[in-house]
Amino acid sequence: MFQNLSERLTKTIKNIKGQGRLTPKNIQDTLREIRMALLEADVALSVVKNFIGRIETRAIGTEVLNSLTPGQVLVKIVHEELVKTLGDEHVSVNLETAPPVVIMVAGLQGSGKTTSVAKLAKWLTEDKKKKVLVTSADIYRPAAILQLEKLAEQVGTNYFPSTKDDNPIEIAKNAIDFAKRQFMDVVIIDTAGRLHIDEDMMQEIIHLHHAINPTETLFVVDSMTGQDAANTAKAFNDALSLSGVILTKTDGDARGGAALSVKEITGKPIKFLGVGEKTDALQAFHPERIANKILDMGDIVSLVEQAEKHVDEKKAKKIAKKLQKGGFDLEDFKEQLQQMKNMGGVGKIMENLPGMQNMPSNLKSQVDDKIFLRQEAIINSMTPKERRFPAIIKGSHRKRIAAGSGTSVQEVNKLLKQFEQMQKMMKKMSKGGGMMKMMKAMKGKMPPIDGLPF
Repeated sequence: MFQNLSERLTKTIKNIKGQGRLTPKNIQDTLREIRMALLEADVALSVVKNFIGRIETRAIGTEVLNSLTPGQVLVKIVHEELVKTLGDEHVSVNLETAPPVVIMVAGLQGSGKTTSVAKLAKWLTEDKKKKVLVTSADIYRPAAILQLEKLAEQVGTNYFPSTKDDNPIEIAKNAIDFAKRQFMDVVIIDTAGRLHIDEDMMQEIIHLHHAINPTETLFVVDSMTGQDAANTAKAFNDALSLSGVILTKTDGDARGGAALSVKEITGKPIKFLGVGEKTDALQAFHPERIANKILDMGDIVSLVEQAEKHVDEKKAKKIAKKLQKGGFDLEDFKEQLQQMKNMGGVGKIMENLPGMQNMPSNLKSQVDDKIFLRQEAIINSMTPKERRFPAIIKGSHRKRIAAGSGTSVQEVNKLLKQFEQMQKMMKKMSKGGGMMKMMKAMKGKMPPIDGLPF
């Protein structure tokens, strides 16, 4: 998400960041570029006007024009106003009330509502260590009831059954009573979706809301619909008084207009982002981290959190010890590839690193996780002995490995050459002053991405 917007804003900011003097004209030209970038990202016009207005008010004052580093101060203002537009600070679900905490999830059909219920249940179970119960009050779509039942089983959460013949209010009340008896921490209620907002839908969901008085009322909306997502959320908020929004399909949205419009139009925070189809593809929404990514400042905090969540600490320590002894082999290399895959792949990792927008396009084009999948397949086609002692792999072995992995001998040769270079580097790192020697040897040159020794 934000790929196009980030590229535009990064280019604009780069032009002003190093300038030692800014004039009102410089500032107006910059604001014009920012305005166009936001409109092209499908940000709501009212949001764009307010955003630009706030920056302009601050930029034409002494805060920028009298600064010794005006370009950097203006970038700081843009960053701060982006954070404000996105919601100032992270707002999570309220889990502080007496259990069971009741979370009602609403949204239009096709927005990813039922999948988001399962993702949220998984997040609450794994990240917050809560005992969760889910149920479906969508009596109009039996397939939705069955879908939630299957998803609940998949993510390992409790499921309260319902049928198309039940009353939505009774389903919700019975699920809450069951949760109380079973000492559940959270109940998530999936509600009926429609293809569009209509009066019958609104009346039904209002009655359900009044009947159960949920702690959280979350609206699920498709980010691909741009500023319309914010307008739809506002219509629901006017009827229900939402507590927050889950923005889905953000992995397929390169513009980001919905994320930048929702908070200001609805007054309600975005609490989660759906970042993929898998049941663990749900991220808490942090406005400052998102602003950092938009302005190509990276998101190291999220990267560290992903590493803590997905990297096996015991295996990492084991490999570290082998590195110290100089015994790093292809099995360890494969382990590193798998750990990186668990973190979303090299592309996802690089998204969170600062300065990625400035990376040359020829290097960006080399970032392809399929390369690492092929490398893993090559290693899997080797015998255990070959993985431990790659030096024994001769010509005939390489043909067999290539055939077994569905690759070419050239790819096998390339992998072995890269591994040999990496082993030499690891030996230098294991010696005193080795890292410094390695840095001097590299002289700041960056090798091709597909040759990086991860």
